[in-house]
Amino acid sequence: MLGRAFKWFWAGEAVSELGTYVTTVALQVLVVVTLGASATELGVVNAARWVPYLVLGLVLGAVVDRWRRRPLLIATDLVRGLLLGAVPLLWWAGMLNIPVLAVFMALLGLASLLNDAASQSFVPRLVPRTALVRANARLDQTGAVAQASGPAIGGALTTALGAPLAVLVDAATYLFAAFAVWRAKVPEPGPARGTPRPDGGLRPAARRLVDDVREGLRWVYRHTMLAPLALATHGWFLCNGIVTTVLAPFALVGLGMTAFQLGLALAAAGAAGLAGALLSERAGRVWGAGRTVVAARFAMVPAWAVVALAPAGATSSSSDGPGTTATWLTVATIAVGQGLYGLATGLENANEMGYRQAVTPDHLQARTNTTIRSINRAMLVIGAPAGGLLADHLGYRPALWVGVAGFTLVAVLLGMSRFRSARHPQVS
Repeated sequence: MLGRAFKWFWAGEAVSELGTYVTTVALQVLVVVTLGASATELGVVNAARWVPYLVLGLVLGAVVDRWRRRPLLIATDLVRGLLLGAVPLLWWAGMLNIPVLAVFMALLGLASLLNDAASQSFVPRLVPRTALVRANARLDQTGAVAQASGPAIGGALTTALGAPLAVLVDAATYLFAAFAVWRAKVPEPGPARGTPRPDGGLRPAARRLVDDVREGLRWVYRHTMLAPLALATHGWFLCNGIVTTVLAPFALVGLGMTAFQLGLALAAAGAAGLAGALLSERAGRVWGAGRTVVAARFAMVPAWAVVALAPAGATSSSSDGPGTTATWLTVATIAVGQGLYGLATGLENANEMGYRQAVTPDHLQARTNTTIRSINRAMLVIGAPAGGLLADHLGYRPALWVGVAGFTLVAVLLGMSRFRSARHPQVS
């Protein structure tokens, strides 16, 4: 069912995910500790990566639908590897600061935008539609393993080598991903030539592009099931942008954790995410896609409430060190919250993606993915700096509670929508 081409693609995604989670820790430490930035500045850096989705997402989604996806995946993985490889060089040369890092994150985001559009729409060309939940579950399972091990590895590498050098690991994984996709050979249709006019000619390129964007928007936001899912997901990303931006300074500065301890706490999300991904296919068959996703969205509320209630451990002004019982209790509390967060994410993602890919025609896959993903990332562009501002002006815990309230509202609205009855195509 999942052939050789998918397995190569799967391997590339798994290795790339590992590097991404290493950088998740390294980048937060680089900004907060190495560069001494505030929570607001961290929010700006986090948001910079998603700005291309906001500005170009809808257009590039329509463009990607006209291209073969495999060559685009290879090119964008190579570009991402080179961009991340430049970060330690800039640091070594004394040229790395918040504005420069934000520019690099924006360029990385542009490459990731193209890669994401091609990647999510490449999977339906690798496996039959009845195997899409299974394929996405496999991707989620290896992603969860990477999430479980990557932050701990990232924390250890950051402690041993420093945050800038730890970023090199992610650069190397993107190069491997490019090689793996090169091996994932699958027939693809040629680039689209455009739509005909009534007189037999072709519509101008700009007009075709506008029409393609409109078609993607209509498909998503007029679909009886995709529309409520997309809108609820946009709200989820706004809340997630707030809480994930606050988490690193809350842990490193407010709670006195080290980079390694933060990595361990974040790794709990991956370990539990693996369990969620392993259960996701069965949950989708038994409960249906809709009820599974709704249940996972509700689980986000206690997950982040636990994080907001984490007790304070050692701080930089205390006489106790980061190895005290109080600090490790803090680490364990955040790990519990992150574990529930990872379990819900693992349970949800394969069902959400599998359903979305199954009901979408091939010629609309990239536009559907980037339409939803672009608005999601636009919410991150708003949520990340908003989280930083809330943390700097109200405090870390109040900022987290704002996110918890938002997760509650989003879950309730999705649970009241028609999407709760969505079910997958029959899986063979």
